This record gives sequence, structure tokens and C-alpha cells, in this order.
Amino acid sequence: MRTFNQQLLRLVPSGRKLVIGIPFVWLCLFFMLPFFLVMKISFSEAALAIPPYSEIYTFAEQKFNLLLNIGNYTLLGEDELYISAYLGSLKVALFSTLMCLVIGFPMAYAITKASKEAQNVLMLLIMMPTWTAILIRVYAWMGILSNNGLLNGFLMWTGLIDHPIEILNTNTAVYIGVVYAYLPFMILPLYANLVKHDQSLLEAASDLGSSTFNSFWKITVPLAKNGIIAGCMLVFIPVVGEFVIPELLGGPETLMIGRVLWQEFFNNRDWPVASALAVVMLLILIVPILLFNRSQAKEMESRG
Repeated sequence: MRTFNQQLLRLVPSGRKLVIGIPFVWLCLFFMLPFFLVMKISFSEAALAIPPYSEIYTFAEQKFNLLLNIGNYTLLGEDELYISAYLGSLKVALFSTLMCLVIGFPMAYAITKASKEAQNVLMLLIMMPTWTAILIRVYAWMGILSNNGLLNGFLMWTGLIDHPIEILNTNTAVYIGVVYAYLPFMILPLYANLVKHDQSLLEAASDLGSSTFNSFWKITVPLAKNGIIAGCMLVFIPVVGEFVIPELLGGPETLMIGRVLWQEFFNNRDWPVASALAVVMLLILIVPILLFNRSQAKEMESRG
């Protein structure tokens, strides 16, 4: 009986294995498996079938044939539409991330200077908009930015303008919507980092004659590097593949990879090209993730 119990305990995974194994299984089922399915479709050819693509392998007469179509990937490098979509997505993501950082850093820093009770209330106010569906919030911005919307109505009422400003269906509207939607994801990691700073360092710098700005730039900002990187990652990566905001707030000149993906999948029914677009987009997004992990590993080594 004792031997049986010992064998049973060996079969039951330990707590450490469970902690590591459950997220690993989750990633395999909901990330790796879908990714490999999309990659398989990207090497196929479009066909008038359901689903609308041909299989890349056949097995007949004890022969396994694998046919990989790389034409979908070569098309992405030859067609200016797809290149412009990638560059447009990276441009919007980069400038939106910088704007979120410029706006979010002072907000997060100001929150850390408030009392503990006020900090909880302010962070709650920052996160409250995310409780509403993004589609509803973007529709609200459509009403604000339209020619006869609240913004133009207020500016005309104050006499600052004589006729409505064309904001909706422009790149400006896209930047406004993206910064509004993703600003909380910049503020949250910045606040989590800034609230842990040792204020005695700033006091020591002040005692040594350092100005407030100089202490902020040489002490606070370097110490907040991890929060800045984490916030930029949380904003940049999802904005590259953003679809809802450019579709509803952007115009014809707003070309982002999310819109092109939607058109290829549902309008053109060209699943292989759309899958190739998605695979290349994911490979592009892996680059900043690897750079972030590399910087984190170097910092851990320096501390050790």
C-alpha cells in the first residue's frame, strides 16, 4: 500500500510543474496551435472551395507530398499596397506610443505624489474607460469629431472657428482614438514603477544643490526605464494590428495592416495572402519583444 501511494504521488505533478505547465499548455492551445494553422494556410493557394484554400500536403499510394507556395510571401514584397500598410502601421504605432509616453509619464508621476487614498481613486478613474467596449468608445469619438459634433460645435460657439474643422476620417482622428484607447496601458506600468522609487535619492540630490528638473532627469527617468519600456510595449504591439479605430475614425489615406487583413479575409476571400500578412506582422512584432527580453536579461546579470 505504501509503495502504491509513493507511485501515485510520483504521477501527480508537483506544484512547480503545475505553475509552469498550465501557462505552457494555455500558450500551446491558444497561441502556438492557431499560429501554425495560420502559417499552414499562408503556404497554400486560394481556391473556390470551403474553406477557400487548397491543402499543402497529399498522401496517396503510400507517398506523402508537401507543396509549399511561397508566392504569397513574395507578393507582399512586390506589392506597394502591403508595404505601405506595414509602414503605415509602424508609423502610427510609433508616434502613438511616443504621444502616450509624453502624456502618460507626467500623469503617472503626478499620481504617485498624491496621498494613498487619492492614488487609488485616480487609478480607478484612469482604468474606468477600459470597462466599456472599445467599439462603443470609438463610436462616441465619431460623434465628438464629426463636422457637426461636440468639438466643432464648441469651437464655433466660442468663436474660435467660422466653419467646421475636418477631423473625422483623417489620420488626426486615428491618433486621437489610439492615444485615448491605449493611454491607460501606458500609465499603469509607469505608475507601478514610479511608486516604488526611493524619495530619499531626490532629497539627497536636492541637498547637493541639484535642481528639480536635473534630479528628475538624472534620477527619476533612469530608474523608470523598465516602466517606460513595459508601457511602450503594451501600447506599440497591439496598435500595429489595430483594426477598429482606423476603420471607424480613419479615412481612405489611413492604410494600416489591420484594415488590409480584414479586406483580404472577408472581402477578397484570399485567406492564403491574409495569413501571410498575419505571419509577417507577428514576426515583425517579435523583434521588440526579443529586444525587451535581452535588455531585461542584461539588467538581471548586472544586478547579480
